[in-house]
Amino acid sequence: MDIHVQHKPADHLVVFDFETTGLSPDMGDRAIEIGAVLIENGRITDRFQQLMNPGIRIPLFIENLTGITNAMVKGARKNADVMGEFYEFIAGHNLVAHNASFDERFLRAEFRRIKKHFSGGIACSLLAARRIFQLAPNHQLATLASYKDLPNEGIYHRALADAEVTAHLWLSMLGELREHHRQESPTFDFMYRLTKTPKHQLRKFYLQTTAKESN
Repeated sequence: MDIHVQHKPADHLVVFDFETTGLSPDMGDRAIEIGAVLIENGRITDRFQQLMNPGIRIPLFIENLTGITNAMVKGARKNADVMGEFYEFIAGHNLVAHNASFDERFLRAEFRRIKKHFSGGIACSLLAARRIFQLAPNHQLATLASYKDLPNEGIYHRALADAEVTAHLWLSMLGELREHHRQESPTFDFMYRLTKTPKHQLRKFYLQTTAKESN
């Protein structure tokens, strides 16, 4: 992570989500939709959504899961064109995704194809939720949306809808940190380190961070 993005506010970033032909770009799977929202000062201020034509067939089970069909992407723009635009959309921002390891693999694979490199930070809202909302029944996005009564349209496995719900989840977690853990203005680096902190060490982590801010 570049040093200049570490200390950016955690409420100023891009939340993104991919829909894909499968589970792994290493196995030849490709992105078929990208959705993202820009959060600035704790508010959603911009959106990005595009279907993509990956040049390979979408398996039937993915069509059934996402509702994205081969016919829908046939007339869509090529992945390279869309990902080039998305690269500009996220310039200078950190990123968040739910189960980020999945989306990060596809992000970096698609960027490699167009010879782009993303040097910002990528944090996982799922890992953050496991630490902040420990009493949730589970930490799937739909469950958390219901648990915290987040704004959503009841649509999942479409990229922009998932990105918007994830953005509301992220903002809800920042609110929880302010209200219950005295973290008034957490940085992206704070949130990233939070996702890597074992649950039994969280109290110490919060206290140490609060003490540093007080000095």
